[in-house]
Amino acid sequence: MNNKTKIAFRTHPQVIAVVGPTASGKSALAVEIARLVGGEVVSADSRQIYVGLDIGTGKVTKKEMGGVPHHLLDVANPKRKMSVVQYEKLASRTIQDILKRGKVPIICGGTGLYVDALLTTATFPEVPPNSRLRALLEKLSTETLFKKLSKLDPARAKTIDAKNPRRLIRAIEIALALGSVPPQTTPIEQYDTLWIGLALPQDELNARITARLHSRMRRGMVAEARRLHAQGLSYKRMDSLGLEYRFLAEFLQNKISKEELLDLLDIAIRQYAKRQIVWFKKSEKIRWFKPNETKKIEQLVLRHTSSTPQRTH
Repeated sequence: MNNKTKIAFRTHPQVIAVVGPTASGKSALAVEIARLVGGEVVSADSRQIYVGLDIGTGKVTKKEMGGVPHHLLDVANPKRKMSVVQYEKLASRTIQDILKRGKVPIICGGTGLYVDALLTTATFPEVPPNSRLRALLEKLSTETLFKKLSKLDPARAKTIDAKNPRRLIRAIEIALALGSVPPQTTPIEQYDTLWIGLALPQDELNARITARLHSRMRRGMVAEARRLHAQGLSYKRMDSLGLEYRFLAEFLQNKISKEELLDLLDIAIRQYAKRQIVWFKKSEKIRWFKPNETKKIEQLVLRHTSSTPQRTH
């Protein structure tokens, strides 16, 4: 019996999850909720776990934290990929520690895979890299890779970044290693989780994405990427990190102009936000709010944290 199965037979501890697309205001809301209930934030972002990936990922600053403890930020070397399995182990230990100290864990992030792995019994296989297979796949175009993945794992193809060859190759690698796509089972929740989702009309979200992108450029996003490369982060690894770092790597290699960097990145982030929405909309347990509906959210949070945790039998 694994750890996840054991948890299902205990009292379900109370946890709050703040999810939604990029630029929707999740980090700020998580801090507000933490102050309200005496909570601590656990990041569920697949790139904010890495040291030095600050401006490009929109990592919450010390000032924005407002004194609220944040966990699972800056815990991994960006030169080496952290798997979702590794993340789940670290984050689960963190949640248990927060609960033992009588605090409320607040899971905040837009990486649906990480959120599901942490809060439900959804499992993800640890498939080792296959260098021979990767060498063959790297010769193929992104379009061909996406078609291959669509045949092997249609569900994953719906949520993956179809323009990111590194992620496409990894997804194909996993599907092939398993021999077949694992049967989809309904994950069981491990905690008494209050799911809060932030959503905006598409035009408003797009405007936020564009404004935030230009703000990051002014804050030194290009300089950050240049510094990371100087510290040994290869352009190939930057490409595999996706979004900002993929296009920044191309810009630093003079493959695209600054204007193209902004245009391509703006489009890519908007597409990413749509994939995030598709992922989270699959869940019927998420209560959706607009970012300015803080009073309604606070009332819901207070009702949740004042209720008695349920027990399984």
